[in-house]
Order: sequence, then structure tokens, then C-alpha cells
Amino acid sequence: MKYKYDRETDILLIQLSEDKPDFGEQEGNIVTHYSKIGKPIEIEILDARSTVKKLIEAINRGKKAV
Repeated sequence: MKYKYDRETDILLIQLSEDKPDFGEQEGNIVTHYSKIGKPIEIEILDARSTVKKLIEAINRGKKAV
């Protein structure tokens, strides 16, 4: 697993596999990229500073992020 953060665009990329992504699905500020067979390849977190902060707050509260 590799991580890459671009401060200029405020995007955090979490690479789960060396495979090439074929398609992606976006849910809010999170884009998950998949291989042709549906294997998750990478996760892109848009507006990362704000999104990750909300995720951490939800974890600390023990509740699901909305």
C-alpha cells in the first residue's frame, strides 16, 4: 500500500495495488478505482484535509461518517 498527497490539489491517493484501474465510482469526496474484474486498486480522497478530518472525528466518536 502506498500513499501520496498533493498539497496543491488537496487530494490524497491511497494505492492498494500495482494493477491498472479500469473504472471508478465516486461517493461524496471519495473515489474508488477498480480493475476490470472489480478489484479495488486505489482510493482517491478529494478535499482531503476536510474529508480526513471528518473521518477521524467520526472514528473518535465511534459513529459512522455521513
